[in-house]
Amino acid sequence: MKQRWVQIILLTLMIVIITQNSVLAETKFTIPNLKIEIGDGTEGGGPQDLALSLKILFLLTTLTLAPAILILVTSFTRIIVVLSLLRRALATQQMPPNQVIIGLAIFMTIYIMAPVWTQINDQALQPYLNEEINQGVALETALNPLREFMFKQTREKDLALFVNMSKVDRPNNKDDIPTYVLVPAFVISELKTAFQIGFMIYLPFIVIDMIVASTLMSMGMMMLPPVMISLPFKILLFVLVDGWYLVIKSLVETFH
Repeated sequence: MKQRWVQIILLTLMIVIITQNSVLAETKFTIPNLKIEIGDGTEGGGPQDLALSLKILFLLTTLTLAPAILILVTSFTRIIVVLSLLRRALATQQMPPNQVIIGLAIFMTIYIMAPVWTQINDQALQPYLNEEINQGVALETALNPLREFMFKQTREKDLALFVNMSKVDRPNNKDDIPTYVLVPAFVISELKTAFQIGFMIYLPFIVIDMIVASTLMSMGMMMLPPVMISLPFKILLFVLVDGWYLVIKSLVETFH
């Protein structure tokens, strides 16, 4: 009886497989042709279509590089490094979270860079939108306030380093220094300034760590991690001196 049921089941499976194969053989799957074009619907192309395509390509490239531009040519680098070092000095692991640190750095960057953005909007963007100047003049005019901001924050030593390595002609004034030379000099100057501020932030917390570690050793509690005891005292000190107010105020004042 069992063998008969097994034979029936196998016969049924064979019929199903043969039926599916025949159906798939009769069905034809075709992949549709996809074609993406930019045009006005007329046949052929012209210089206007090519110019429009290049503008869209330029816009997409600019949007892709926007995060790098925000990080490297504004105050964002110094702010995010200092806030990250502050969190490490407090030893609070992921508190505040990365989202809070980055969000605070972005809005502080907007606040600090607001005068520069205003000049770019008044002198370059609005005249360009009103068709008073062309694209080349608008770009050159927009770079002037940004370059002026970077020159104020860049050390002469860092600037001279990249000028010498680029092997350009000795500049007579700021206008002779290319932007691609100014940007890396500005970045390393920002990093040095940020680490100097971070060192000053670390000092009081290191003192607390040393006091707590020495106290635990004198009490014979060497198996207890000092960070577990020093963390509450660090947070208490930071709150008592209104640490966020002092750090943010000091950061903003370094750009003026």
